Amino acid sequence: EPPSPCSPSNGSSRKLSVDELYLSDTGGQYLDGTTDITRTVHWGVPTPLQKEAYTRVLMGNIDLSRLIFPPNTAGGTVESFARRALWDVGLNYGHGTGHGIGNFLSVHEWPVGFQSNNVPLTAGMFTSIEPGYYLDGEFGIRIEDVALVVETQTKKPFLTFEVVSLVPYDRNLIDLSLLSPEQIRYLNAYYETIRARVGPELQRQRLDEEYQWLQRSTEP
Repeated sequence: EPPSPCSPSNGSSRKLSVDELYLSDTGGQYLDGTTDITRTVHWGVPTPLQKEAYTRVLMGNIDLSRLIFPPNTAGGTVESFARRALWDVGLNYGHGTGHGIGNFLSVHEWPVGFQSNNVPLTAGMFTSIEPGYYLDGEFGIRIEDVALVVETQTKKPFLTFEVVSLVPYDRNLIDLSLLSPEQIRYLNAYYETIRARVGPELQRQRLDEEYQWLQRSTEP
């Protein structure tokens, strides 16, 4: 019986090299929550297009994550914030921007999300935020986080997202010149949160190499 397209085989397998992008879509279900986190990395020298596309995907992730919006706003109403930085240069992605995430349910949990037929966003919902960019036959980029819908301190209580995935982005792929001061501030605050919450746990488990990697990866 031939192997499935998702199974490795001697015919299709090849060694990883430092000359290409890697997209790692990870997740698990635990007693205290469900994770669905995608990171894209490049261990060598990315091309200018790879770097710009990655940065614009990250900008879209940040712009939607830090958005403040009225209660009971439909996800489809705010979805384009994740695409705008790509749209600015004529790029786009052909998949949804995010889906609800269940606890002891489905990782893709209906009816939360950013499509036109999803329910309005309300505090307490978990959703993924996952813009991307794909160039057929060349490379793929996706940056996916899990976010909690929370109330924010505005004159009337509006909503925003609290990103609960605490994994650094690949510094090698970020073109800082494209980021706004607000996006950089958001990134630095996110990195501070990662250091404060993940750092002590790595130290507790005596994972010294991992702790040093985390410190390097979350420098301002």
